[in-house]
Amino acid sequence: MFSTIRLLAVAAGLALWPALHAAAQPATRPRPANDNVVAVRVQVSGPTTPLELWRHTLGHGGINALPLPDPVIDGTSKLHPRLVRVFIQEFFNVYPEHDRYDWKRLDPYMDALSRTGAKVVAAITIKPKPLYPTIDQSVWRPTDVAEWQRVVAALVKRYSVDKPIVTHWEVGNETDIGENGGCPYLIRDAGDYAEYYRMTTEPILATFPGAKVGGPAVADAGGPLLAAFVERCAADHTRLDFVSWHLYSDDPDRHAGLVTKYRKLLDEKFPDRRPEMFVTEWNKGFEKVSVEERAFAPRRAAAAAATILALTDAGVDYSFYYHLWDQTCYVDDFKPFFADPNIMYHHWNEVPHRFGLFGVAGEVRPQYFVYQMLSRMGTRRLAAPCDDADVRTLAGLDGDDVAVLLVNYNKTASTDRIASLRFDGLTPGVKQLRTWRIDEKRKPPTQPLKLSPVETREVDVRETFTCQVACPADSVTLVRVEGGR
Repeated sequence: MFSTIRLLAVAAGLALWPALHAAAQPATRPRPANDNVVAVRVQVSGPTTPLELWRHTLGHGGINALPLPDPVIDGTSKLHPRLVRVFIQEFFNVYPEHDRYDWKRLDPYMDALSRTGAKVVAAITIKPKPLYPTIDQSVWRPTDVAEWQRVVAALVKRYSVDKPIVTHWEVGNETDIGENGGCPYLIRDAGDYAEYYRMTTEPILATFPGAKVGGPAVADAGGPLLAAFVERCAADHTRLDFVSWHLYSDDPDRHAGLVTKYRKLLDEKFPDRRPEMFVTEWNKGFEKVSVEERAFAPRRAAAAAATILALTDAGVDYSFYYHLWDQTCYVDDFKPFFADPNIMYHHWNEVPHRFGLFGVAGEVRPQYFVYQMLSRMGTRRLAAPCDDADVRTLAGLDGDDVAVLLVNYNKTASTDRIASLRFDGLTPGVKQLRTWRIDEKRKPPTQPLKLSPVETREVDVRETFTCQVACPADSVTLVRVEGGR
């Protein structure tokens, strides 16, 4: 009898065990039966294509005249950017009086940028008082066009000839929204902008024939100004080396869609030589809440990496993440040429967007390490399809090492994944498998500017090798098989 009771008790306990066990576990996201495993197949021995991740670089400026501090210069130089986009803003006061130039504020600013090792794309947004005596964003024509062209020529001579820093000159910045875009020009009509563009690029090219010129750096890339300007340049045979636009959005496919749209238009209007496509400002969407903690959220890094991969697939010529270094807006700098300097005061002092790779005090943000990962992807692209749309992949050859970037990002809400990586076509032998990750648990270090791997192990591989790698929600993971492919 007691044996029967004991057996019944044991049976009851076993029946209750799954429920008791589940109750004891911490709450987690619901998982499907396959435990959210996604398949990634890296075709190591397959055909390769060029991988030019240097096309994704950085933008800076428009807020104050302070040169980049040494730690930011050093950190930026480690990323080896080829181009950096900046604003030549009116607060540099390069033309305070008729026939007099003053470079004392702009020289150290430009010299600091040059120390990063990059050449510069400079957006011309100056509005010198001698040529624009009235503070009015809608006034775009200077009082003396010939004098304006002499000022532009002097600017180009200073920073493209005497100091070989600027290779690309962009005319204006967000002229479709004026002061709301941080610059003093409001030019909504494509014909007016085309005239402003022509009168500005003429002295640029006369002074430095090797310059690349472009615009209009629109804030609303889906609006009418950019397309109408392209059509006018094509019809008038106006020199146009690159077109530029901006987008702040959490949707990587929206970023890529603009590249596809404008490539089609440019191919149609310029069949012999397509102008390049520059996204001279981009980032995630603006947030209503601005607190310091959100600036370090790994979701921002995942959004940036997902957008870079989408832009790569779309074939962008250059993208400039805005921005390099967060800054304070000194309102008095804007009063001489802004009708409403409170726009800048609000955006950069009261609710700063905290988009910088570096914070105001030089603190490094997770997005910095996304660019560090990109620099380790190599120069030849391998096919690496994934069976899950939320996990974006990119594979490359860095010499004979194989690198795979995995970005787990959904524009609404991401969920944890595990990537099952299959490498086909490896040379058998002993390799090193190393993994780095940006996620909620493994926050990047502040100094030194170097991610530590989350896993390093020796593996003896056959021609086909598989491994599993955690890809938590809103994470960026780099996996490398080192020691010869």
